[in-house]
Amino acid sequence: MQEVDLIFKNARVLTMDSELRQFEPGAVAVKGDEIVAVDKEEAILKKYNAREVVNCQDKVLMPGLVNAHTHVPMTLLRGVADDLRLDVWLLGHMMPVEREFVSPEFVRLGTLMASAELIRSGVTTFADMYYYEEQVAQAAAEAGLRAVCGETVIKFPSPDAQSYEESLEYTRDFIKRWKDHPLITPSVAPHAPYTCTAEILQAATELALEFDVPVQIHLAETKQEVETMRREHGIPVIPYIRKIGMLEAKIIGAHLVHVDEGEMHTLKNFNVGVVHNPSSNLKLASGFAKVTQMSAMGINVGIGTDGPASNNDLDMFEEMRLASFIAKGITNDPTALPAPHVLTMATRIGAQALHLDKQIGSIEAGKKADLILIDTSAIHNSPRYKREEKMSFAQIVYATKTFDVTDVLVNGKFLMRDKKLLTLDEESLLKEAHNFARRIDSFLLEREKSVLSKLIAIETATEEESFEVQIKVPVKRFDEIFEKLKKPEIKVVYQRHYLQYDTYFYFDDADQGRLRYREDEIINPQGQIVKARYRLTLLGPAFEREFAHTVLLSRSRYLAKATHSLRFYREYFKPIKEMVIEKERYRWKVVFKETEFYINLDRLVIPKMGDFLEIKSRTWSRHDAEEKAVLVADLLKTLGLEAAEPIGKDYSDLALE
Repeated sequence: MQEVDLIFKNARVLTMDSELRQFEPGAVAVKGDEIVAVDKEEAILKKYNAREVVNCQDKVLMPGLVNAHTHVPMTLLRGVADDLRLDVWLLGHMMPVEREFVSPEFVRLGTLMASAELIRSGVTTFADMYYYEEQVAQAAAEAGLRAVCGETVIKFPSPDAQSYEESLEYTRDFIKRWKDHPLITPSVAPHAPYTCTAEILQAATELALEFDVPVQIHLAETKQEVETMRREHGIPVIPYIRKIGMLEAKIIGAHLVHVDEGEMHTLKNFNVGVVHNPSSNLKLASGFAKVTQMSAMGINVGIGTDGPASNNDLDMFEEMRLASFIAKGITNDPTALPAPHVLTMATRIGAQALHLDKQIGSIEAGKKADLILIDTSAIHNSPRYKREEKMSFAQIVYATKTFDVTDVLVNGKFLMRDKKLLTLDEESLLKEAHNFARRIDSFLLEREKSVLSKLIAIETATEEESFEVQIKVPVKRFDEIFEKLKKPEIKVVYQRHYLQYDTYFYFDDADQGRLRYREDEIINPQGQIVKARYRLTLLGPAFEREFAHTVLLSRSRYLAKATHSLRFYREYFKPIKEMVIEKERYRWKVVFKETEFYINLDRLVIPKMGDFLEIKSRTWSRHDAEEKAVLVADLLKTLGLEAAEPIGKDYSDLALE
């Protein structure tokens, strides 16, 4: 008889191989980190002798589950922000918190927390994308799990790098150190086409090809992402990444919700691993991936939980059940994604999606000994019918829960026996996690008190603490101003013509000021729109003084480029009310009596309030402002408007009256 280390006997073996063979009672022989044989129990016991024989007591013995896409350190961000759109959730909450808190210590603790959850839920392999990915690798290996670890590369400064070049260098070193590890497969993880430039994506691909490691990336997750790609590049997401050469690498693409049939053929032809994330896609309302169609085309579609901050768990049993139910619901076909196929997606096909199918995903001789035992005798999983083989798969997909997993073996070593974790101390991990939660809570509570803090968290805002000399007067004869500006006393430096759209956000606390979202459409002399720009301005409370003709001295302001949509800012800042101002504006920069001024001639469209002329000059001291106030009165007189009744308020104030 041949000597082996372990024999699992008296099991209901689901091999999940290409023939979906089952053995009952079945047995599996393991030596070292590999499966030696799988067969009926009688055949295995006749041929092999083991130092330890595990009586499975009629439990299901199957390959460990493959969580093909997640961000495991985000266990520490579980519940930080929920019920938000993807962009508001990610850019408005997750990334600011990550910039503040993510560190090697954070990543290690989050990964160990996740490892405990993964092991308890029968996951033996996961694919991760995050920062400080070496800490993920170390913690996963320490816990005994198999992982594809992808270092995130992104165009913004990130917690572990100030530039993408720095991220790529970190990734290169990371790959070199972990390339031949028995449990860890290092990879490159450019976050997504919308958060990376073509240059970044190409550099990441070249690095992956150099070391023959996978590329993990989010693709076509939302309709907005695809529409933006079409608008900016003229093609959808998959043709775009093909055009820049990414598909030459071993791609693991997460989500792929919004792809058409042509793109699916491309995915198939380039052997792209696709990862379906049903819970996350539902929670973030990203849409429904065409998993049935992709699977029918032969694309390797695995299943992932996504991160525990957007799911909010790492429960692959829930994902399997949802994957099948969603497919049935959106196709109106109850036969779509049947249980045997779904379980294969979570095991063998998931391994194929990760380009690891030669090592894991099924119980076959020569593959790694990554096995789990599931007790299906509980009341929620009973009774059991046996008349059809597929009923075993249905029992796992539709009725089994994570807490039914009793034993987990990875690479030939037990990580959990009889529901007791062997490599992790859950109690100490929970204490550390609660400490992090208190700190994050305090940070977010403090940030929410200030509109400025929220602005700085998402945009690069610069402060202009300034005094502004300003006067507004109504204008009865619009065209006359053009002629008056030709007077020799007034030197015109330049002239601009805009269509201007302002949305003002108001908040409960008036001392927070007002936030203005402005879109300028710049008009050329031929009347064509040649450029658009978007800006945010946080206007502090005005401090006003009257001079001749009610000249005002006003406020501090914080300026930032508006890099997101108006809808994004509305959902992020949550104003109590809004005011929309739309106007046609002519602007001149002039020199009058050796002093620079800006003259705005505005025709208000919304609300219809007539025409106004505004004179402005910014200064950095109150004394200079008082001197300029006298000059403003002279300039007003030169323009023939000294008799006009001045308006001492912004248009938004006037419109609210």
